[in-house]
Amino acid sequence: MSVGLMPAATPPTFDPSECASRGHEVQRLAWRMKDCVDKADSVLLALRKAQLEGWRSPAGNAYRTTLAVHGSALRRARESLDSAAASVLRLSQDVGVSGRAGY
Repeated sequence: MSVGLMPAATPPTFDPSECASRGHEVQRLAWRMKDCVDKADSVLLALRKAQLEGWRSPAGNAYRTTLAVHGSALRRARESLDSAAASVLRLSQDVGVSGRAGY
């Protein structure tokens, strides 16, 4: 069996409308991520309201400690998600401008 030469792969043609569409899709993803950040803010507000400061007992203290631990973890996750959404939004602008995702 002989090995034949394979034709060179042709590079994809540049289609501005396709790039704009991709940029739009990436931008929509960023805004959905921002929506999740807003929902996390709502949950954090609800956690603050649920602390039941008037409940003074060991059980009340344990309850507040648990809420504080979960609230702290949610705040960190929210900050990471917010940062990721900003990065995705920047990427969406790059996709529309350069025609590729920077890869």
